[in-house]
Amino acid sequence: MGLRDVLFGRKKLAKPARERLFALTTAAVTLDVELGLKTAGVGGICFKPLSAGEFVRAESEIEQLLDSVAAESGSQLQRRDDTFGYSWVIVRDADLEDQVTAVHAVAQGLEEHGFGEQLLAAVFKFDGGKHPVYLVYGYKRGAFWPFVPTGKDQERDNAEELELKAKLEGELPIEPDLSRWFGLFDAPL
Repeated sequence: MGLRDVLFGRKKLAKPARERLFALTTAAVTLDVELGLKTAGVGGICFKPLSAGEFVRAESEIEQLLDSVAAESGSQLQRRDDTFGYSWVIVRDADLEDQVTAVHAVAQGLEEHGFGEQLLAAVFKFDGGKHPVYLVYGYKRGAFWPFVPTGKDQERDNAEELELKAKLEGELPIEPDLSRWFGLFDAPL
């Protein structure tokens, strides 16, 4: 704690914790062998939309970044917006490690261009369970949480999510505050 924190009672906002994202690649064995979950071949990164001025400045930089990441990883990348107005970069690749690497590269590029504060979450889809399973990574907290929508309206399988938490918390940094386990029902994955 610095003098400024003592005097003013404030702390700087935490920077996005991008590196902890790679824990997902080491958890892939547990996901596959113990839980029967395999990558669905798609992941994505969600960020707050840019203001008009920021968008004009960053648009060509972001497109160059996406082209570079796609060429390096061999992944297919596309930009989309969801119905809530958030921007997404969708990564299609059969290899989970390539998905994670591509998402990390996009996050790093956005941060290097001054848009790190806009990073919200990375999401990876897995098949093999009763319902599709999404592992969501919150950048501000540097932690994952499982999201299992049932396919009925905005319902989720809380029991399955808690079971996944219990089985994965030795492998992944899991968000301990369940009230922060936001559902991403409109994720364009």
